[in-house]
Amino acid sequence: MKKLFLLALLFFAANMQAQDSTSGAIGGKLTDKEMGGEPLPFANVLLKDSAKGTTSDYDGIYLLDKLQPGTYTVVFSFVGYETLEIPDVVVEAGKVTEINTELGSSAASLDEVVITTVSRRDSEVALLVEQKNSVEIKESIGAQELAKLGVSDAATATTKISGVTTSEASGDLFVRGLGDRYLYSTMNGLPIPSDDVERKNIDLGLFPTRVIQNVSISKAYSAISSADQASGNVDISSRELRGKDELGFSVQGGVNTNAAGEFSNFKVSPNQDDVYFGIYDQSIPTEFTLNNQSWNPQTATPVNRKISITAGKEFGPLRAFVTASNSVAFEYNQGLFRNYRTNVLEDQFTDAENFRKTDNNTLMADLGFEINDNHRLKATSLFINKVTDEVYEAGRNGEGFVFEETNRGENLNQFIRDQNIKQTRLWVNQLHGFHDFLDGKNELEWSAGFNLVNADEPNRIRNEVNTGDNNFVQLARTGGFQQRKSTQEIDDTEFNARIENTYNFLSMENEDSKNVSLILGGNYRNKERDFFSQFFGAEETDFNTVNPPSIDNLGAIFTTENFNNRLLQFNRLTPDVYNGTLESYGGFAVFNIGNEQWNVNAGARYQKDQVDVIFDVNNYPQNLPNFTFKEYDNIYPSLNIKYSPNEDSNIRLAASKTISLPEFKEIAPFEYVSQIGQITRGNPNLEASNNYNLDLKYEMFPSSGELLSLTGFYKKILDPINRTQARGASGVFSYFNASDEANIYGLELEARMDVIENENEEGLDLSVSGNITRMWHSQDLKDVYAEDGSFVRTFRYNGNDEIGLQGASDWILNASANFSTESENPFRGTIVANYASDKIYALGSPDTQNLDFIDIQYNDEIIEKGFVTLDLILSKEFGNNFELEFKGQNLLNPEIERYQSIRPLSGNAVEAEQTVRSYTRGAVLSLGLSYNF
Repeated sequence: MKKLFLLALLFFAANMQAQDSTSGAIGGKLTDKEMGGEPLPFANVLLKDSAKGTTSDYDGIYLLDKLQPGTYTVVFSFVGYETLEIPDVVVEAGKVTEINTELGSSAASLDEVVITTVSRRDSEVALLVEQKNSVEIKESIGAQELAKLGVSDAATATTKISGVTTSEASGDLFVRGLGDRYLYSTMNGLPIPSDDVERKNIDLGLFPTRVIQNVSISKAYSAISSADQASGNVDISSRELRGKDELGFSVQGGVNTNAAGEFSNFKVSPNQDDVYFGIYDQSIPTEFTLNNQSWNPQTATPVNRKISITAGKEFGPLRAFVTASNSVAFEYNQGLFRNYRTNVLEDQFTDAENFRKTDNNTLMADLGFEINDNHRLKATSLFINKVTDEVYEAGRNGEGFVFEETNRGENLNQFIRDQNIKQTRLWVNQLHGFHDFLDGKNELEWSAGFNLVNADEPNRIRNEVNTGDNNFVQLARTGGFQQRKSTQEIDDTEFNARIENTYNFLSMENEDSKNVSLILGGNYRNKERDFFSQFFGAEETDFNTVNPPSIDNLGAIFTTENFNNRLLQFNRLTPDVYNGTLESYGGFAVFNIGNEQWNVNAGARYQKDQVDVIFDVNNYPQNLPNFTFKEYDNIYPSLNIKYSPNEDSNIRLAASKTISLPEFKEIAPFEYVSQIGQITRGNPNLEASNNYNLDLKYEMFPSSGELLSLTGFYKKILDPINRTQARGASGVFSYFNASDEANIYGLELEARMDVIENENEEGLDLSVSGNITRMWHSQDLKDVYAEDGSFVRTFRYNGNDEIGLQGASDWILNASANFSTESENPFRGTIVANYASDKIYALGSPDTQNLDFIDIQYNDEIIEKGFVTLDLILSKEFGNNFELEFKGQNLLNPEIERYQSIRPLSGNAVEAEQTVRSYTRGAVLSLGLSYNF
C-alpha cells in the first residue's frame, strides 16, 4: 500500500496529460537497497544529455513532467550509492511512464527495474491527488474504487461520497440534505437530460460502471458551471481507451433473495410478449389492446444475468474505444401500504406486492484524435435502452380497503393490480476540442452536445376490483377508468455547448513560483420537452353484470364479444399534454492567482434562464391560464480560496450565490398516478429558489493515499421548493414555496487510512475509509397574503410554524474496509456499510384554511426511517487473464419504512405513529467471471 502515493502522483500526472495530450511524463518511486527497501528521499533523477531533472521526496516519489514524446535515458544517483542508468525509456503523449527501482552500494540490474505506462484517471488515489490539488471543494470516486466497492452504476457510486444519500421512497439523490431539484447533472462537463417526468436529473442508475471513468461531485459552486444548483454538480466522466489496446468480456449471474422466494410465481406483464433482447416494440396501439391483448400477468424465471464486452485500439493519432453490455435483473418486495387524509384512514393494503424486471442495453463509443501536438478532438456517443416491467398487486389476502368504494355491510374488499412497462431510450452525443496556443500559455476548450430522450410508458394496465367470498369478483364502481390501459410519452430534444479559454499570465514554473490566470467563457442550453398521456377505459354498461371468474383471470371478460354485446363500453379520456422549453445562456469570468501556499479563485457568472410551459390537462380549472412563462436574469458570484500551510494539508473557503429553477414536472399540473394510487401534480405558480452557500474545509494527507478532512458548511435558501401533501385531496402531492427561508448547517468528517501495509508477497494489506455528516436544518412554514393584505393560505399545521427540510437526514455515515494480498494474482475483499437517519419524505399540510382549525384538520409530514445497508465483494485473479468475483449486496435486507403521526379525531387517544409504507428489497447475490486478453 506504500505504492498508493506513487500511483497518485503518476495518475495525477496522467490527469494533467489528459488535458495536455501533447506531452508525457516519467515518474516512480525510489527505494533504499541498503535499508531494506525503505523510501529513498533526495535522490537525483536526470535525463541524460538534458538539463531536465528533479529529486525524490520524503516518500521516494519523483516526477519529470511535460516531456516531449520520444526515447530517453534516465539517470538515478545518490551520494555514496552507485549511479544507475536506464536507457530506451519511451515517453508517450498523454501518458506517464513509471520506473520503480532501488539504489544502493551496488547498482540494480536492469531486469530488476519495473517499467510500466499508465494513463488512467479512474484510480482511487489519482482522484485523491486531484482533490488535493483542486482549487474547488470537489470529491470523486473512480472506476477502480467502484469495482472494489461492488458498485454497479453511477447512482450507487455517488452514495459512497461524504454527505450523499438517496431516498428509497422517491429515488432522489440528496447531497447535504438537498434533493433532485438542487442538483445539476453533467457528463464530461455537458448537461444531460432527465429520463423521468418526476425528476430534474437523469437516473444515474442508467450508467453502468463499465461506461464510467469516474464520478465527481463539486459541492462548492464555481462560476464556470451553470448556476442552477445549490448542493452540487454531479459529473460523470465517460470511459476512454486504456493503454494501446483493450479486449475483454465478462459474464455474471445471480439472484435477488426476495425474488428467489417467488421463483415459480414471479409475475411480469403481458407486455413482455413485445420485448425482444431487452428492447420493447409495441405490436398493437394501446387503444386497441383493451380487447386484443391479455390483461393477465405472466411468469418469468427470476435469475439475474449480465454479459458485457469491451474493445479498443490505438491507430496512430486515432484512439478508439467501444463497450457494450446487456443485463437482466429481477426484484420483488412485499409490505404494507396505508393512506390517511386529515388523520382518517382512507386506503389500506397489508400485502402490497411489487414484481420488477429490468432489461438494460448499453452501448458507448469514444474516439480521440490528435491533430498535432497542440490540438486534439474527442467524440463520445452513449446509447442506453432500459426496459422496466413492473407488476403491482395489493389485496389478494382479502384485507384490502379503499374508502367509499363499497359499504361495510357488503362485506367486500378491494384488490388492485397495476402492470406497467417503461422504456427509456437515451442517446447522448458530444464533441470536445482541446487546443494549446502560445506555447501552452493559452488553453482553449470547447464542447457541443446533442441529446435525445424517449421515456415512454406505452401500455400501462390497471385493474381495480371488489372481492368477496367464494371467489366473487366485481368491477370497481367509482369511476369510468378503474379498468384501463394508458399510454404516456416523453420526448426531450436538447442542444448544448460550452467554450472556455484560459490564459496563463504566469505558471508555477516561473522564478517567483506564482500562478496567475484568467478564464473566460460561456454556456448555452436549449431543452424542449413534449409530453403526452391518455387513458383508455373499459366500463360496465350496467353495474355488476360482468364478473371475472377470479382475480387471476380478470382478462376473461375483456372480449370483443362483450364489447359488441354492449355489456362493456369503451371510454376515452381527453389526452393530457404539455410542452416545456428551457433556454439558458450565460457568460463567465474567473480570475485565479496563487503561489505555493495560497490560491484565490474569484469569478462571476451572468446567466439568463427562460422556462416556458404550455399545458392542456384534465382536472385543472378552465378559468385559469394554461401556460406559465418564467424568466430569471442574474449575476452569480463565486469565491474559492485555498491555503496550504505545508505539502500535506489544505484549508479551503468557498462562498457563492446560485439559483434553483423549477422543473417542468414541478410546474405542469399533470396528475401522475403511482401504482399505489398516490398522485403527484405540478404547480404553475411555483417560483425559483435563491441560494447562498458557504463552505470551510480542512484536509490533511498524512501519508501516501491517506486523507483526513473536516468540513463545515452553511446554506441559506430563499423560497425553498418542497414536496407537500396537497390540501383537500387524499394521497395527492404537489410542489410549493412553502417557506420564506431555509437554513442548513453541517459538518462532514472524512478519513481514509492504511491500517496494515505488508510488502511480503504472502502478506495482507488492509485499509479503511469512512465519512460522517451531521446536519442541522430548519425552514419556516409561511402564511401567504395577497397584495391587498388579504389572507390567501397558510402552510402551518399541527402547531408547527417551523420544520426540517424535506429529504435531509440529520446523520449520514458511509464506511468501508478493503483487504488484499500482495501476490501476483491477488485476492481482494471489501465490506461496505451505509446509514442515513430519518428524513422527511413529504411535508404535511393543513386540510383547511380556517386558521382556527389548522391544528385539528391536517395531514402530518411523512417520515422515511433510516436504515443500514451492508455489501460484501470478494474477487480473485487467476493467471494473467481471468478474474472471479462474488458480490453480496444489501445483505442485511433492512425494512424500508415510511410513517406518519396520526391523531384520532374522536375519543381521548393520543397521537401515534402509523406505518404508511413498508417493504424489503432483498439481498442480491451474484457470481461473475471476466477475461481480459
